[in-house]
Amino acid sequence: MIVKVKVKNPQTGFVQDKSFRGGDKVNEPNVEERPVQFLYRDGDEFHFMDQEDYSQFFLNAEEIGDASRYLIDNLELRACRLEEKVIGIALPNHVDLEVKETPPAIKTGGSGSQTKPATLETGLVVQVPNYLEPGEKIRVDTRDARFVQRVKE
Repeated sequence: MIVKVKVKNPQTGFVQDKSFRGGDKVNEPNVEERPVQFLYRDGDEFHFMDQEDYSQFFLNAEEIGDASRYLIDNLELRACRLEEKVIGIALPNHVDLEVKETPPAIKTGGSGSQTKPATLETGLVVQVPNYLEPGEKIRVDTRDARFVQRVKE
């Protein structure tokens, strides 16, 4: 039996096609997840601190990708490391973000649940219930950028 796969080098991003026979052995990469804390953003650089050894590192906007839409100061998350080099981050399933802008509530005669767009403190735009106003905190699902609930502080 021959298995054909596409393999991506996590350090370079290079993708290639590979074929393996049924009895072939594949070396498992030395991937480790460690708890980290997001410290701050400086232009296109996102600075983090490893919570085990307190070392600091940064990733650029390209390496962070869409995760930048959820990063707020002091957010705790996990860093994926391959042979001591950080290759990415894993967000928590939910983050709490402040609504910065949203249009006023629209009164309608219907009984359906109305939503409206809201711009959050990180620039992310999500659909929120009609009753929310700027300054309120909401919980957002990082897997699909969806409103989960209002957060009471």
